[in-house]
Amino acid sequence: MAKLSSHVTALFIVVALVCAFVPVFSVEEAEAKTLWDTCLVKITPKCALNMIAVVFGNGTLIESCCQDLVQEGKLCHDNLIKYIADRPSLIGRETQYLKKRDDVWSHCVSISKTA
Repeated sequence: MAKLSSHVTALFIVVALVCAFVPVFSVEEAEAKTLWDTCLVKITPKCALNMIAVVFGNGTLIESCCQDLVQEGKLCHDNLIKYIADRPSLIGRETQYLKKRDDVWSHCVSISKTA
């Protein structure tokens, strides 16, 4: 009987922990979605797709999109790229994408300063 009681207690603790942490993860996802929606209105769809192609593929940076990117802001740029990089299909390559993200940002800032 004591063995059954300890199993029930352990199960209760696991269920309590899951219930405590699941809402936290859903809030983070909701915050990321809100940021995604807020930031995407600051950059044209053409430029957003260009930045994604450059960071996640072998796209060529359209220099006119740099102005949009800098206007969007670093926080938005960083979080949008991280939001995409965190997708399960891209796991294991996040560091590569975050470096490309930073390189694109630096390049666009330098272009915007000279324009």
